[in-house]
Amino acid sequence: MSYYDIDAILTDAEKIPCTFQVDIPDLGYLDNTPTQPLKAGTKVNLPLWLAEMLAIANTGDVDGKSFVAFDLPRAMGNDVVQALKADPRAVPLRDQSAHFYGLATHMMELSEEQELAASLRKTFVTRASEVALHARKVGGVGQKGKTDEGSNLGVGGAGEEFLRGLDEWERQLFRKAHDGAKSGKEWMDGVRKH
Repeated sequence: MSYYDIDAILTDAEKIPCTFQVDIPDLGYLDNTPTQPLKAGTKVNLPLWLAEMLAIANTGDVDGKSFVAFDLPRAMGNDVVQALKADPRAVPLRDQSAHFYGLATHMMELSEEQELAASLRKTFVTRASEVALHARKVGGVGQKGKTDEGSNLGVGGAGEEFLRGLDEWERQLFRKAHDGAKSGKEWMDGVRKH
């Protein structure tokens, strides 16, 4: 990703629940106590970029602990993971986070939860194939190049609901797959004319 990638910037701005492990002077305003230091054990929601830096930074003491310990965000919570295990296609990821996969990638770099990683991998594969299937239907590209009048992804209906649940990465995948199917159809129509 580039420095100017708006999706990366918005992903880094996602709030992560963190617990401070040390007292920090002059940061009490994060806990609505501006004249007090931020006490160890205080829970604060921090942007991902800051939580990541504080989690990997060493305080320099003998124990080698970091400034904060983070919890998984609500988008990666147990309820969401259980729903994804049951049926990844039934969970509208955009309702969890507009940049779900970007957030998941960052969390997997910071966390060592193997069960969560396996569940997210399965979700990614299942949903990507579903997105590609739907993208092929849109715009009338059906079986063997014939128009698909019965596509459920026209304006309104189930198609609109499907598109509404996609996170930003899935929407980009959908656009690229749709444009590819449309260009392929146009090319085949041109070949048939000659």
